[in-house]
Amino acid sequence: MADLPKHYRNFIEKYPEVAKAYEALGNAVHTVGPLDSKTRALIKLAISIGARLEGAVHSHVRKALEAGCSPEEIRQVALLAIPTIGLPPSMAGLTWIEDILESTETGNL
Repeated sequence: MADLPKHYRNFIEKYPEVAKAYEALGNAVHTVGPLDSKTRALIKLAISIGARLEGAVHSHVRKALEAGCSPEEIRQVALLAIPTIGLPPSMAGLTWIEDILESTETGNL
């Protein structure tokens, strides 16, 4: 649990039943279909970039790395977003991706 963001750890401690239900929902939607873990991780990252959710992008970059995605695959998600959501939000997503990739390269994650 130490690797989880502080605010999420606080959420789990204050609202354990809600957190348990949220995690159960997440597990259910990940196992309901045929997509493999790498594909699911990249899709969740793309959704987070499109919704402009910095914390979610950070989280889904970590999860994508855990699922075996390469940094190049992760970066391509932000690049693929350019024609759909525009350059500024895509570059924001790329910046958030780099936050995590740089911290994993330096061991500061």
